[in-house]
Amino acid sequence: MTALTPVLAGTRILVTAQRRSDELASALVRRGADVTVAPTLGVVPHIDEETLLARTREILDAPVDTVVVTTGIGFRGWMETAETAGLYDELLAVLAEVRIVARGPKARGALQAAGLVADWVAESETSAEIVEFLLAEGVEGTRIAVQHHGAGDPHLEAMLTGAGASVVPLEVYRWGPPANPEAVAETALQVASGGFDAVMFTSAPAAAAWLAELDRQGVTDVVRDLVAQQRLLIAAVGPVTADPLVNAGFAPVFPDRSRMGALVRLVILTLGDEAHSVRTPSGVLHVRASAATLDHDVLPLSPNGLAILRCLAHRPGEVVSRDRLLEVLPGESADPHTAEVAVARLRESLSGHAGQQPLVRTVIKRGYVLQTA
Repeated sequence: MTALTPVLAGTRILVTAQRRSDELASALVRRGADVTVAPTLGVVPHIDEETLLARTREILDAPVDTVVVTTGIGFRGWMETAETAGLYDELLAVLAEVRIVARGPKARGALQAAGLVADWVAESETSAEIVEFLLAEGVEGTRIAVQHHGAGDPHLEAMLTGAGASVVPLEVYRWGPPANPEAVAETALQVASGGFDAVMFTSAPAAAAWLAELDRQGVTDVVRDLVAQQRLLIAAVGPVTADPLVNAGFAPVFPDRSRMGALVRLVILTLGDEAHSVRTPSGVLHVRASAATLDHDVLPLSPNGLAILRCLAHRPGEVVSRDRLLEVLPGESADPHTAEVAVARLRESLSGHAGQQPLVRTVIKRGYVLQTA
């Protein structure tokens, strides 16, 4: 099998999802990324199994007219609960005879895995689209079972009952606190310090929880500035997930199709895009949050060297003064010689990677310049 080009070499990416986080991380790691998984929320399954089974038996005794499936994980959890209780085959037979409405492709996929077919799918993955569809057909006098997603959806139930439907709620799981709150807090601070290149989200509640953690740490404005400076990419799986981030002014990106694979491709294309790189005589230079690469090979740089290179790469081909380089170096030294030493050590680090022509050239009495192709 042909090896994938490590276009994400040197990048650090934070994944905030719990569900399918291994799959998401693996796809990024195969492209060279260093991935940290710190779910901002946990999933509490079967929070009231007795009630869930009671409502399942209610559906078996008096089949509903419509079943609304809002999430794949929720539907699978419902089926697992039914199987444990010995009700799986009977429930499957009943579901095969009623109309099923799915909230997006993940819910449809879970139905298909059980041998069922969705009669209608809300491609926008929003409850609003489901309500619009059902109300347009008319629901007065009908019974509708709604399998809730992790955040619950009282608005959906209220709209249906207000239009005359009888709703049977099926709460299979709910969002709970993160399994490792210390990791969530630590990574939030690392994001604020410029330690990550991207943060990825697959659910709106997880995005809202992450924003709340930034507020708690007092770093919301700092992170927002990093996004505005294009030093941090905020990526969501779709517009619904992106909504809390948009409202907070974080300008997230999201794919045209709300799919996990599409999200991964978007991050790969964005971070690996040569528009965010510098062409030098020695190759394509990417300066990441905590590393730099030359033609996707990670360069052996110290924190000082990386800070100098980032500053020069921000204005490739232009002269940058010693005083300006001194400002970006860690620490509080006011001695111009400190910048000269940092540049000399940077050149030494690059000597085995930059070919015959040095990447950083001295302009006498003016400063230094990053050579461009």
